[in-house]
Amino acid sequence: MSESSETVSNESLREELAGESALKTRSLWKDAVGRLLRNRLSVIGLVITILLLIGALFGPYIAPYTYTEQDLLNVAKMPSPDHWLGTDEIGRDLFSRVLWGARTATLVAIFTTFISVIIGVIIGAIAGYGGALADNITGRIIDIVMSVPGLLLAALIAVSIKEPVVTWAENIHDASGFPLFADTTWLDLLVVFGGLAFVSWPGYARLIRGQIFSLREEQYIEAAKSVGVSELKIALRHLLPNAIGPVIVTLTFSFSSAMVLESSLSYLGIGVQPPQASWGNMIASNIGSWSYRPWLVAVPALTLAIVTLGINFLGDGLNDALNPRSKRSI
Repeated sequence: MSESSETVSNESLREELAGESALKTRSLWKDAVGRLLRNRLSVIGLVITILLLIGALFGPYIAPYTYTEQDLLNVAKMPSPDHWLGTDEIGRDLFSRVLWGARTATLVAIFTTFISVIIGVIIGAIAGYGGALADNITGRIIDIVMSVPGLLLAALIAVSIKEPVVTWAENIHDASGFPLFADTTWLDLLVVFGGLAFVSWPGYARLIRGQIFSLREEQYIEAAKSVGVSELKIALRHLLPNAIGPVIVTLTFSFSSAMVLESSLSYLGIGVQPPQASWGNMIASNIGSWSYRPWLVAVPALTLAIVTLGINFLGDGLNDALNPRSKRSI
């Protein structure tokens, strides 16, 4: 009888702990949204981010021209009613190419960030909850990757994997005749994904590791252990959900960082290749005209600057909203 009562008591305590944790999480998120919307800069950043996503999703339908279409009667023209942001040196509409470039930048940022978060969360959870040996091994790997400048490492990886990937695609195309493998656009993106994801995941791993170390000493975690909740269930149900706030903040900064790195790789000729529109290769192809046709460089450069600034404003707002104790008084 006593054993049955103890089992029922433990089950009730487990359910109570789960309910308290879920209620606490919902309340924190509700308060965070309110703080976010009261921050003017974060609202500006949110608007810019929404406009970016609209441009990425619907840009090809909004754009008056395709990214390769040429107007040979209006080559290198300043902004006009026919070409709102002007044309480049071979007559392509800059407004249209900026919208197509938004799709490229957003696609790279989303996939790179998604891959980085998945890898980082898994490795960080292993480091934080897998014991001293797992922590030491993952810690050394993270230190090695983070010791190399991100752009340099991404460029080295992109250069290293590009030729094998292209050769692999050519072999498949020769063997099957499948037209997808004759198009190099997605191969360029695949190379960029690989380089940027390898650079980005250690930050998430280190963040999750630190969060788990700080959270696993909380009273509700100790209480869950005392009533026999499994380690895996504690990690999935209590630790990771409560550690996800800082990950979301970091995700916004990684999103803008991925855009800058993609543009940098494309500027260096390693990333997305012309004629595919990328803000980086738009800057690179027109940099020689800066002194006498400044709008050719200014349009993609200012677009990149405004977008990354807006996303960083949103990230700062999320940081203040999700971590109110970290907000500095002015």
